[in-house]
Amino acid sequence: MNRWKTVKHFTSWLGLCPGSKISGGKILSSATKPVANRAASALRMAALTLFNSKSALGAYLRRQRSRLGAPKAITATAHKLARLVYSMLKHGSAFVDAGQEQYEERYRSRVVQSLKRRAQEMGYNLVAMQDGLQTV
Repeated sequence: MNRWKTVKHFTSWLGLCPGSKISGGKILSSATKPVANRAASALRMAALTLFNSKSALGAYLRRQRSRLGAPKAITATAHKLARLVYSMLKHGSAFVDAGQEQYEERYRSRVVQSLKRRAQEMGYNLVAMQDGLQTV
């Protein structure tokens, strides 16, 4: 793994990073570059199998699919898998899946924090409801 300086170099080599075609300050394209890379194809196939998974990666893929559409979501998940693979090989770290519930709870807390910040910027205050819905 010493061939690549950082994880960004590795994912760029795989062709899983957004491109940056900019001319005169205007973004012309941000699509991933077309690269014939077998490792990238394997990571895309692995990402494709996560649609029905109850893991955090499966939840990530489903959330991205609802936002971006299936092809872009698969590429984004393959990019995330590539970063995990790089970290495991370079640093010898182990992959520990937190699970779908923890991923969704973390996502929900990020959304709530963002809503609280935006409401405060507009001069409002969010209050938790008594019927069990947590909108703190």
